Amino acid sequence: MRLILLGPPGAGKGTQAQRLVEQHGIPQLSTGDMLRAAVQAGTEVGKRAKAVMDAGELVSDAIVNAIVAERIDQPDCARGFILDGYPRTLVQADAVEAMLAERGIALDTVIELVVDDKALVGRIVKRAEDAKAAGQPVRKDDNPAVFEERLREYYKKTAPLTGYYYAKGKLKTVDGMASIDAVTDEIGKVLAAAAK
Repeated sequence: MRLILLGPPGAGKGTQAQRLVEQHGIPQLSTGDMLRAAVQAGTEVGKRAKAVMDAGELVSDAIVNAIVAERIDQPDCARGFILDGYPRTLVQADAVEAMLAERGIALDTVIELVVDDKALVGRIVKRAEDAKAAGQPVRKDDNPAVFEERLREYYKKTAPLTGYYYAKGKLKTVDGMASIDAVTDEIGKVLAAAAK
């Protein structure tokens, strides 16, 4: 099973990806984690990424795409994987298509967690309050102003992917505002239908 989870920040992609990892035994591929792992492993692509990050610059699509390609060739991805937070742009989506085609594999489905933006901001405020109350550190993106900026960025760059995957017949939507368990159940139904 090879799938992409789409949705704005705070939609619950990470939570659902973790549940899918546990249920299906396939890895969740987060570009941030992959970048750090490639840098730590000192791979050729990792060295290029480190040089860019050390200079305080954003890692280019070419480097991110190369790291994803390197990662999906690992043995634990043979049965499938979950892409979370990648692709972020149409250029990256084209790169994923090419990468998979080269390997003779295809995406099974793309699941978009559909959410209400105003409620999302409320969710973020509550998450920050809960963390403070529990004496835990508050994530720096759990600030409404920072979060709203991330949301604008998402709609500008990543939201066009919904049309891209819809046109390919791959997009399925799930109500991301439902309870965590209800969202998990809906994703399960989408995956069961995609497997037929």
